[in-house]
Amino acid sequence: MSEPDYMIVGGGIVGAAIAYGLARSGERVALLDEGDVAFRAARGNFGNVWVQGKGATCPAYADLTRGAANDWADFAEDLAAETGIDLHFRRPGAAYICFSPEDLAKRVAVLEQSNAEARIKSVFEALDLADLRQRLPDIGPQVAGATFCPDDGTANPLLLLRALIKAAKDLGARYLPHHGVTSVARDGDGYAAETTAGTVRAGRLVLAAGLGNAHLAPMVGLDGPVRPVRGQIMVTEKVRPFLACGTNFIRQTLEGGCIFGESVEEVGLDDGTSLPVMRDTAQKAVAAFPLLRDVRVVRAWGALRIMTPDGVPVYQASPDGSAFVVCVHSGVTLAPFHARGFVDSLRSGSLPADRFSAFSPERFHVQTV
Repeated sequence: MSEPDYMIVGGGIVGAAIAYGLARSGERVALLDEGDVAFRAARGNFGNVWVQGKGATCPAYADLTRGAANDWADFAEDLAAETGIDLHFRRPGAAYICFSPEDLAKRVAVLEQSNAEARIKSVFEALDLADLRQRLPDIGPQVAGATFCPDDGTANPLLLLRALIKAAKDLGARYLPHHGVTSVARDGDGYAAETTAGTVRAGRLVLAAGLGNAHLAPMVGLDGPVRPVRGQIMVTEKVRPFLACGTNFIRQTLEGGCIFGESVEEVGLDDGTSLPVMRDTAQKAVAAFPLLRDVRVVRAWGALRIMTPDGVPVYQASPDGSAFVVCVHSGVTLAPFHARGFVDSLRSGSLPADRFSAFSPERFHVQTV
């Protein structure tokens, strides 16, 4: 079998989206996946296609997010046509629930500033409790209000991952599960990856290995500044439909179950759960929607998100344009970009400064006097 043009290290949503886009462009691709033993960020992903508040401190990230979200409908339609898999994409908007007038005022200020600085504009409304109840009649009396953005949506992250891998394979990509990568290095004019199943070689390298980027990227002169942040997730039994839109910490699936949780914990590589966090999560959910008080939780788990020091993505290319690293925690929202616009830059061998300079890891190495 001929050597692939590209080797993608990381079989999660980010790596699979890039592999799909490259294969769709006619490139020969190998997608290396550690398998289900990996710290899958998709397991802790709500599946939100989220716009409001993203890039509040980085206008380029706001624009990247908004552009990708606007492309999601066509992206989901294309994947469904190619694979027969419905990604459950919906765009009913979302409410960011606040429990005090002060928090609501702060939230409004953040969104106003973000929108003023972004090139791609978004809209939002500030809703008091009475206004919010018009959209979400089951909202609880402890809620002060919410910001509502019609540009937000949801998708099923597990179906998205399945569809991306299937589409890539159908287009000729080699999907290599159980290939945990232990090292990467230059190999002649290309690259070699040592894996748990042997050596894989390719002309170009893309590191989309999530937390693994931290130790793999320096091996080829790149930077993968990421750390794990744990989130704990709870899922309930099926209940009657009551969420006409998404929220920042509760989502109702099409099947009727509710997913909730927005904890942020710095606990290293511990992807377990803890009773205090689960208790606080449940109390907050019930405060927002009292109807959940007697609903049974059927599953709960912890998952590790990939986080850069400032929460903004990192995209970097080697000087000769043969190796790239991608560090993001918004894999679902940015999937259309990774499969399309980012792939165009990969194939050109460069990351244009006018689009990618804000995402360079060099921002973490600025010297001050």
